[in-house]
Amino acid sequence: MKKILFIAIAGLMIISCSSDKKSKLEKLKKQQDEISEQIKSLEKEIAKDEGKSIDKVAEVAVTDLKKSNFDHYLEVQGKIDGDENVMVSPKMIGVITSIYVNEGQTVKKGQVLAQIDDAVLRQSIATLDSSLSFATSLYNKQKRLWEQKIGSEVQYLSAKNNKENLENNIKSLKEQMDMDKILAPINGTIEDMPIKVGQAVAPGAIAFRVVNLSNVKVVADIAEAYSAKLKKGNEVNINFPDLDKEITSKISFSSKFINPTNRTFSVEIALDNDDESYRANMIAVVKINDYHADSTIIVPINVIQKLNGDDYIYIAEKKSDNKYAAKKVKVKIGQIYNGYAEVLNGLKEGDKLITVGYQNIEDGQLLKF
Repeated sequence: MKKILFIAIAGLMIISCSSDKKSKLEKLKKQQDEISEQIKSLEKEIAKDEGKSIDKVAEVAVTDLKKSNFDHYLEVQGKIDGDENVMVSPKMIGVITSIYVNEGQTVKKGQVLAQIDDAVLRQSIATLDSSLSFATSLYNKQKRLWEQKIGSEVQYLSAKNNKENLENNIKSLKEQMDMDKILAPINGTIEDMPIKVGQAVAPGAIAFRVVNLSNVKVVADIAEAYSAKLKKGNEVNINFPDLDKEITSKISFSSKFINPTNRTFSVEIALDNDDESYRANMIAVVKINDYHADSTIIVPINVIQKLNGDDYIYIAEKKSDNKYAAKKVKVKIGQIYNGYAEVLNGLKEGDKLITVGYQNIEDGQLLKF
């Protein structure tokens, strides 16, 4: 109990220290912003006291803002999988005596892939065949005698029962012999074959992987946080680095099951493989469109600056004397993707966004562009 209590106290101390460090870092960052503003203010006052111009013109570059559509994509790595991807295992315990296929070979449904040792069964069937031959001969004799009202009914029925039991036993053994053959469950290609002649196998062990790549799919695991956003029919862009190819498609399946181990769910995108260019387990970078906004203001994320936790952007504002001055505008940022940010409010179409030189200007400073 003392040891458990010590571990618990130590854990709480570590968490507390980590929280204190984060709080201290945030406090220092806020102080840094405040000091920066004070330095700028003092520099202005000193320049004014010394009779220097504080209206130094800054050279910048501007862009007129226009509304456009904004899309956010969730990027995950997936892989190519066959629409039919089957792991084949033997139905009986035994030793592999023959393998009739090779990796990469095309097979048809029902084709024999490998043979398990059936010598004991064959010997048993041969013994029963011999017994059945004798039992059949005896039964035929008893039947003829019984038809002539010679002998007892018990003798006839006993001979018949013995013959039928042997026939059923032979039938059962032959069915077992069929189970000693490992068969292809689908049409496809042998993609994996982790067995060798002489190896002992058992039900549940993987003997072959057969994949049908006539129809393929991209399979990807998505974080649980996106489960409400993604559904069947969502548009996706898929890039295949090995093929230097990109296509647009839609989600054909979105799982309702969350994997408790990694808190993800699976999505699938069906593809055509007419040219057989896709291969099993090929990497596919999947970009899923999980957010779309029509006619919104978009700016490069590098022009966004922060002060005291707020986001702001510099624009060029026209003054009454037809000159332009820098104006610091507080903005609210929405989604961010691929180097651009959606601005929810603070800017409007036609504003002149300062894209070059914004790092070294101040609010109200005259501009040249």
